[in-house]
Amino acid sequence: QVQLLESGGGLVPAGGSLRLSCAASGSIFSINAMGWYCQAPGKQRELVATITKDGTTDYADSVKARFSISRDNAKNTVALQMNSLKPEDTAVYYCAADIQPWSSVRYVKTYWGQGTQVTVSS
Repeated sequence: QVQLLESGGGLVPAGGSLRLSCAASGSIFSINAMGWYCQAPGKQRELVATITKDGTTDYADSVKARFSISRDNAKNTVALQMNSLKPEDTAVYYCAADIQPWSSVRYVKTYWGQGTQVTVSS
């Protein structure tokens, strides 16, 4: 079974920093794009940042100057460095990855982690 496991969430004051990490494991043939999404209560899940296998990044405008996404292909991990956090960043953050599993290598499936809570106090 393919799994994504996030870590690094927590409670921080406004202006603080957090580093989220996500590790993919299981019967994986290849991992293509990876990314982070957030979902606040009553809101749709929104893209935060994505990164391709070759390192091309894309960010939501609201976080472009504050967050940085990176990945380690050898370890099948992706991280999100979050700086200058604001109360509006409070949400559950989900890791996502486009993966070709060994069980069906012809097709790419998007896998999601269980989410990690980020709370930024005023």
